[in-house]
Amino acid sequence: MSTIAFFTSSTEETQAFAERLAQLLQPRDVILLEGDLGAGKTTFTKGLAKGLGVKRTVNSPTFTIIKEYMGRLPLYHMDVYRVQDEEEDLGFDEYFYGEGVTVVEWAHLIEGQLPSECLKLSLVHQGNDERKIELTPVGTRYESICKELLG
Repeated sequence: MSTIAFFTSSTEETQAFAERLAQLLQPRDVILLEGDLGAGKTTFTKGLAKGLGVKRTVNSPTFTIIKEYMGRLPLYHMDVYRVQDEEEDLGFDEYFYGEGVTVVEWAHLIEGQLPSECLKLSLVHQGNDERKIELTPVGTRYESICKELLG
């Protein structure tokens, strides 16, 4: 399956889209988020967290690298923008293959440590609160998720 584009025109629509995606997720699912500063990566993650039943306020883990939230499934929210060495072992595997859902912002910076199957999302700011969300499923599990999400 190739890349699929989805458009939202408000923060609320972006979060609602992420909430719908969250309903389809299972333990060990990995979502990779790319996009410029202000593209909506954390906004998207807030919607995902809400869809997973997380009650805490979600914010960017820029200075801590990883934040964990408990909901229907644990949510592991990573921001690897500040990781200095792509090959440094920071225990990412424990999250990728753990009991929760992992979201990685700026994932291309640790490309060598990422699982072979994942759902890649690119968020592009289109003006005002409009966003283009490009989904690229890598693996049959993620192709199925995209088909059901957009079906």
